[in-house]
Amino acid sequence: MHKRSFRTALMAAAFLMPILATPTFAAQPAPQGEIFPPWQHGKNNDATNRGLEFTVPQVDDLADFHGDITDPKLVLYVGGNYFFAMAPLVAEFEKEHPDYKGRIYWETIPPGLLVKQIEAGGTITSGNMTWTAKPDAYLAGLKKVDALIGQGLLTEPAVPYVTNTLTIMVPKDNPGHVTSLADLGKPDVRLAMPNPEFEGIANQIEASLKKAGGQSLANAVYKTKVADGSTILTHIHHRQTPLFLMQGRAEAGVTWQSEAMFQEQAGNPIIHVDIPASQNTTAIYAGAEVKGAPHKEAARLWLSFIHSPQALSIFERYGFKPYTGKASTN
Repeated sequence: MHKRSFRTALMAAAFLMPILATPTFAAQPAPQGEIFPPWQHGKNNDATNRGLEFTVPQVDDLADFHGDITDPKLVLYVGGNYFFAMAPLVAEFEKEHPDYKGRIYWETIPPGLLVKQIEAGGTITSGNMTWTAKPDAYLAGLKKVDALIGQGLLTEPAVPYVTNTLTIMVPKDNPGHVTSLADLGKPDVRLAMPNPEFEGIANQIEASLKKAGGQSLANAVYKTKVADGSTILTHIHHRQTPLFLMQGRAEAGVTWQSEAMFQEQAGNPIIHVDIPASQNTTAIYAGAEVKGAPHKEAARLWLSFIHSPQALSIFERYGFKPYTGKASTN
């Protein structure tokens, strides 16, 4: 081949190679960025001036810390089980109390970790950032709230407002073919389950497992399968469980019904398997003022608001039921 022709052929090949490769590259699945929290695209933030928007899901993301820490007029420590309900709740509260617009800061990490933060004076570190937000009100399960009142961390009274029940969260195609709690004990079904060390829901889950299959089922899920790696214990189940299911790292996980309903409403590839009432466990949610709260009046306003008809109607969107005084934990 003539030298000029050869050079021309090489240049043509170099030019065509990326073009020919493009269809193969484009055919690969796109990164599933939407599966990573935060799932509400900034709605869980009441700050009126957000400055530079810098959120990179999976890389730089503080999904469970909300609002402007600069000079809040109300600081809430909320168990993460209803992080998704906080945006409409805060919006309604600010509508009724305009002075608080853009001045509420709230956290939705697990209740046990929130207690550790209270004991640390409201200081917390996430990644390379450390800040202090002393809480005004703490909201979690009624038993936990009562216990913290007894320990002197919270002040009376405890204010109950809604109830919730458990469900089994699974990927949309249910690859593990999970139909009941008993299926969670199968060795080949990979689970994501809350860590009993700091996630109170684990106690209710264990009670339900015992109802469904006795101590042997509870041991299989929380001992045998933890030991062999087929149960992953989460640090923050309301974020990790749905994420692990969508990533294919797990095939089932027990959560509160409201969490599964939110994922379905958000359009994430998640469904849930109902747990019969005879095996289920009911939680009562309550709140109380934190001892030494910097904004006592604000805390009392929130605790009054949280069981108002307006707040209860928001909770009901996600399957919560109003507390009537008749519900009991099982």
